[in-house]
Amino acid sequence: MENYTEARFRRRSLVLVVLLGIFAAVVFVRYAALALEGPDTDAVAETNPVERGRILDRNGKVLAFDIPKFNLAIRKNEVDPYHITEDLAVIARTLGIDAAILEQKIRDSSQNFVYLAKRLDLDTVKPLQEKQDKGQLAGFVLEEVNGRIYPEGRLASHLLGFTGEGNRGLEGIEYKYDTTLSGAGSDKARGNDVYLTIDARLQYTLEQIARKAMSDNKAESLFMIAMDVNSGEVLAYVQMPDFDPNTFGSFKESEREDRMSVYSYEPGSVFKIFSMASILDAGLITPKTMFNCDGAYRRILPSGEKVVIKDLHSYGMLDLAGILAKSSNAGAGYASDRMSESEFYSRILSFGFTQKTGIGSPGENPGSLQAPAKWSGRTKPTVAIGQEIRVTALQMITAASAVANGGILLKPDTVMRIADVDGNVLYAHETVAVRRVISPETSRAIISAMESAGSLEGTGWRAKVPDVRMAVKTGTAQMIDAKTKAYSNTDYIASTLGILPADSPKVAIYVAIVKPKGDSYFGGQIAAPVLRDAAESAISILGLPRGKSLITSHGGLVTIQEPAPATIGTTVPDLTGFSKRQLLPLLLRRDIEVHIVGDGYVVEQSPPPGTTVEAGTRIVLRLQ
Repeated sequence: MENYTEARFRRRSLVLVVLLGIFAAVVFVRYAALALEGPDTDAVAETNPVERGRILDRNGKVLAFDIPKFNLAIRKNEVDPYHITEDLAVIARTLGIDAAILEQKIRDSSQNFVYLAKRLDLDTVKPLQEKQDKGQLAGFVLEEVNGRIYPEGRLASHLLGFTGEGNRGLEGIEYKYDTTLSGAGSDKARGNDVYLTIDARLQYTLEQIARKAMSDNKAESLFMIAMDVNSGEVLAYVQMPDFDPNTFGSFKESEREDRMSVYSYEPGSVFKIFSMASILDAGLITPKTMFNCDGAYRRILPSGEKVVIKDLHSYGMLDLAGILAKSSNAGAGYASDRMSESEFYSRILSFGFTQKTGIGSPGENPGSLQAPAKWSGRTKPTVAIGQEIRVTALQMITAASAVANGGILLKPDTVMRIADVDGNVLYAHETVAVRRVISPETSRAIISAMESAGSLEGTGWRAKVPDVRMAVKTGTAQMIDAKTKAYSNTDYIASTLGILPADSPKVAIYVAIVKPKGDSYFGGQIAAPVLRDAAESAISILGLPRGKSLITSHGGLVTIQEPAPATIGTTVPDLTGFSKRQLLPLLLRRDIEVHIVGDGYVVEQSPPPGTTVEAGTRIVLRLQ
């Protein structure tokens, strides 16, 4: 059997040698003709590609950079016919593939120059380079190109994305900022560097928490995102399952997809903070307005149809804090009856729902909510509890930040700054206010009510971190079965939202566990503990303040003393020492331009205090 195999291999190699010999003769004749014709004026001179810029986290930790990669090719007319069989065997062993595959590639191509493998690393090609240095492997070419490496492996993989052929971005930041990173049109040795808003330390810790939670709950996927509520900067962007961008080709497309921005779903009871905020802000209820939550929302339509939306339990009379603490469907439904369909619809949309955030993938999903003209008699109370509306995780965290920061919807961002190879800053994140969605008083009332949800009498008590005031809301959303188009009895999304510290909000964290198949599917039982671990990490890593935690068990509004917001009259005041939170209302001014750069407190301003304010005046505030 061995003799037969060897003979067969020799015959196959002989055929290949003959074919290469014939091809070489043809190429020789063609080259001779080309020599007589002179140079090809249409030929493009080969240029060395510019090194791609780096991607770094907000603190300068490198998350992506270029290293030398090598493409392996063959020039058929330059091979040594007496050594081609041996050379192919050497190449095959080095690459760890069958020599027959290489032979087939050569045979199938009608070109003289044929690529056999691409984007090989230095360690792989080093043995081949050594043989070439000794004059071996005639006709084989090692072409050095720039290749991408992600030193932290899976870290923030869905945000970073990856590069493909020609080192061009295919997904994520690599795709969205491809022109910036590649240095297109620049004479610099390297493209521009992109600094992300995420903190790699927080990202790593939250990924570890998410990976364990997904495994413990046997879930299909998991989202976790953290945002600076006063700037709109994304601090952590976590999605499971994840992938390694260094070897992205070995992962399924579903694992590489940025579901944080393309996957829409019904959010469930977490959405009650937005529906109740809308109704409260319209002045249709107060924090002390009571509703009879005796086990279900009940309503008889003019047609005689009965609408019934059940609660898990009968809770009796509940106010705003009680409705959020117990996550009462009845309470939210009855509250929604006080608002017209058109106003309820417009207020929900003002939080950014049904609109793309602008920071997701090119295929970002805007979510959906039918116009009131298409609503049924049960749509309004159903939307109030987080059904019949589809959202993305990015929309949820962005809307939550508006509730947390005093009522201003901010434009979210994942890029902190862009700098060229010499360190010159080409772009710096500025906080951009989109619009005011609720008043500061409504914001404080909702945050106070959410603290009740985090108390021992609320559904979110498992999310509480000791000695930190936290605003919490849990949710358990029944998913729609794709086949039956009805709500599934087995598939749910368990979620929890946290805002901390509640007395001076700085960070919002949202957790959603998709299709858990473990011991529970309730958000308060499985998502809340995940939020607690994430909040503990955020407090430690970001240096958030700790203090005595207020465990609320009240039925009214807790008044929180806050510094007065900044105002600008006919002259520019001295804004030194003002916090970003105090400055946010200034961003809503349409008669002047206010730009906030950095985080912390104002340390520098332009123009100086006392300058007359006119229409179009541009005021730049630098924070530290």
